[in-house]
Amino acid sequence: MRYNPLFSSALCAGLAGAQMTVYQPLNEQIIFGGAPDSTPAANAPAATYTGAAAYDPTTLNIPAPPNPPIPTQFPVQLYTGGMNGLSMPQSGAFFGFSVEMSVSTHVLGKNSSLLSVPFLNLMANIKERAGWVQVRVGGNTQESAELVSSLANDSVLAKDYSTTFTATGSHPLAYTEDWLYMLGNISDLTNTHWYLGVPFFNTTPFSLQIVEQGQAVLGDRLLGFQAGNEPDLYAVPPRTNRPVGYAPEDYFGDVGSLVAQVAQDPLIPNRNNLFIVPSISASTDWTPESIWNTGIITSYSSSLYGLAVERYPNNNCNAVYNSGPPVDVQATFPSYLTHTASTGLVQSYINSTQVAQQNNKPFIMFETNTASCSGFPGISDSFGAALWALDWALTMAYNNFSAALFHVGGQNAYYNPFTPPPTNQSTFRDWTIGPVYYSGLVMAEILGPSNKSQVIDLGMNNFNNFTPGYAIYESGTPTKVVLINFVSDNTTANDYTAAISIGGGQTGQPNAVPASVQVKYLTASSVSQKGNFSWAGQTFGNNFESDGRLNGNLDVQTVQCDQTNNVCNIKVPAPSVAVVFLTPQALSEVTADNTVTFPTSVQTRTVNTIFIDPSAIETSNGHWGMEDHVGATSFGHKNGAAALREVMPGVLAVFALAAGAYVVGRRWP
Repeated sequence: MRYNPLFSSALCAGLAGAQMTVYQPLNEQIIFGGAPDSTPAANAPAATYTGAAAYDPTTLNIPAPPNPPIPTQFPVQLYTGGMNGLSMPQSGAFFGFSVEMSVSTHVLGKNSSLLSVPFLNLMANIKERAGWVQVRVGGNTQESAELVSSLANDSVLAKDYSTTFTATGSHPLAYTEDWLYMLGNISDLTNTHWYLGVPFFNTTPFSLQIVEQGQAVLGDRLLGFQAGNEPDLYAVPPRTNRPVGYAPEDYFGDVGSLVAQVAQDPLIPNRNNLFIVPSISASTDWTPESIWNTGIITSYSSSLYGLAVERYPNNNCNAVYNSGPPVDVQATFPSYLTHTASTGLVQSYINSTQVAQQNNKPFIMFETNTASCSGFPGISDSFGAALWALDWALTMAYNNFSAALFHVGGQNAYYNPFTPPPTNQSTFRDWTIGPVYYSGLVMAEILGPSNKSQVIDLGMNNFNNFTPGYAIYESGTPTKVVLINFVSDNTTANDYTAAISIGGGQTGQPNAVPASVQVKYLTASSVSQKGNFSWAGQTFGNNFESDGRLNGNLDVQTVQCDQTNNVCNIKVPAPSVAVVFLTPQALSEVTADNTVTFPTSVQTRTVNTIFIDPSAIETSNGHWGMEDHVGATSFGHKNGAAALREVMPGVLAVFALAAGAYVVGRRWP
């Protein structure tokens, strides 16, 4: 594989002069550059807000502190040499991201030459702390994705809005080879590794183009291919991808057909460790054990990369699709603010993690977040979600999952770790960084780059549900302690102090607390706060304020320990997370001091573009007044910007790039 770093004037001229056409079918979303900008009205409370869910200002009431109150002084005992019950060694890249394929060109970039700068910076943050990043691009929209030679307007991804793919209820996708080159160029810059998905809508034969070209373009940056997304739902209306009665045995047969077809495909040179199965949800009577009992692991062992499931603790499908029971969001909020939210969720997978280890396969949470069907307003975008996601990730790591991928939807999702601005606001808006991304950043620092970090749930504070804590060991040495306070109370009455001891006393080990430790805090004013959270004094700001880089001065607090009494007293405000670094190396190897960031090296809003006062479209969906019109903003095009002004009174729709783009030379096989 070779790389061509060419930056040619012809390329740049072609980009600057490329025609940008606006399509607007009646009552449908704008499609720009092949990527839809879906901004439906929010669902709660809708009386005063009609913008995209990703920016819904709904703020919930702060749940009352527990009664009886939490104990606020308690010991935390660690031992040298290790502790019983430590997890397997974990990678610092454990916490990854899952991007819905249909929105990938809105998140990742327009094509292989124009990459989204904020996304590169966000991935670089993780790479600096963990060494690499893992990202899945897929979801329901992968099931109909078809590789084509080209698309209109030089797009690399497009939806066919004239057709609904009944297998998943989504519109069919088409993508070009350049979409894969885009992933490859992101990998070159940020050491991102990818999971992709094989379309499972047609098994006679399977479409294997994504495997063939994925291997050719991405090489060792390609981790594996999902063999079906939530096959347990294939026969559940409104999906009709399989006949009624489709069962685990039928899925076993489909995977067998896939493996057999790959064996005969000369364009797939690497046929081992390819596929990820079964990626079932928890919405039917299929269980992981029902899949393992078919013999799928032993029958196809050499073809399997890993085992996977998908799980959301709740759903908002009534509000989004008018299906299932309605959810009282305010009443549901406290359920996310306890350790039981994670320990209860993980129970059904503990046996499967053991099965995976016995078969030398990773066990992956392939898609998760606060709630399916886009999450909940006021929960999924609150500081409470950051606490929940971090506790959920640590619980999975402790129980020997190998990775957890938190999902990124479109503008209509509340739970996004990060959200680009709508394309109609991209020249004056930056990105919005959600609470779950903060969780991922903190998790990368907790596990670090050594690939030796072992996690243990300390059962802290006599297993108190509001004050979970974890220790991290590397090669038998405790290196970090993670202390969570789920309680929200601005009176300080529910701040707690954890007295950390290492060895000493009745353990028979010598006192081992250091003279001092360093502490980083993840903080907000309350669990209901939205945006502008702080990680060690730094933040990504509020909605529309981030280019993917942390802002503010780094604040690492030093706590003096009492070595005579073998104790370090760590205060944990309500609410917050404290990450205690027990050694200087543990801190230095994850404290970024030279993160590579990426410039906006091209700007296309130069001539014949349209400017509308930002205040006029702050809550607009951005596609009014465009029904049945086709136009372009290209210089010299007969429509030009003036004609578009005539057909769009009051509100405008489309610009070229999300806050600019990073230009790269095309990556060639």
